[in-house]
Amino acid sequence: MDDQQHFRYSTGVIAYPIVFVLSIWLVFWAQVRFFPEIKSFGIYPQTLEGLKGIVLSPFIHGDIEHIYHNSMPLFVLTMALFYFYRRIAWKVLLYGILLSGFITWWIGRPANHIGASGLIYVLVSFIFFKGIFAKHYRLVALSLMIIFLYGSMIWYVFPVKEGMSWEGHLGGLITGIVFSIIFRKTIAKPEKYIWQQPDYQEDDDPFLKHFDADGNFIEHIDKEIEPESEESPKITYHFKKRSD
Repeated sequence: MDDQQHFRYSTGVIAYPIVFVLSIWLVFWAQVRFFPEIKSFGIYPQTLEGLKGIVLSPFIHGDIEHIYHNSMPLFVLTMALFYFYRRIAWKVLLYGILLSGFITWWIGRPANHIGASGLIYVLVSFIFFKGIFAKHYRLVALSLMIIFLYGSMIWYVFPVKEGMSWEGHLGGLITGIVFSIIFRKTIAKPEKYIWQQPDYQEDDDPFLKHFDADGNFIEHIDKEIEPESEESPKITYHFKKRSD
């Protein structure tokens, strides 16, 4: 179990989500400006032609409102993913797209399923259940925050709105739960410092050895002189007979 990974910021926490969201907007710009046929490259359930949509559909959106409503949750959730689960973030994203897309292809209605909402459900589901399984206070707090922000999304895994791919949402929810179980041993926890170890003794700390009993700093520490051996040295005498 990877207990020693601690939370710390890196440029990828911001850079990767920005690049990911920008790539979706770039595809949408190309779709509107040059290639309107891109819109038809979504998931067509239970057809060989529709399999390509498993990879392409998260980058394709119907209109500006569709992509706008997906962009902010996608950015926030991927940022949280890369901050708290850096080592498995790319696996969750890439495999999440594939598995949620395949579930949509398998159970979906005969229609063109497009949009990144399935991936958003993957991230919401994974981050929530992973935090609960981790039982670490920061991750549990993150799970509660996710529920506060996106808890109402649970209703859209059911066919409650016309024209919405509830199958993609359901596929994302299932995928997130599966990943939280598969990666349950990859739990990010703060690194324990030496003084937090159960067998720690202050005399073993090289830093604290630079201070005397009054708290004064000692620049140079005399090396401990090893006690002399209790055994007496052996002396050998050689007698040489004097010649007359």
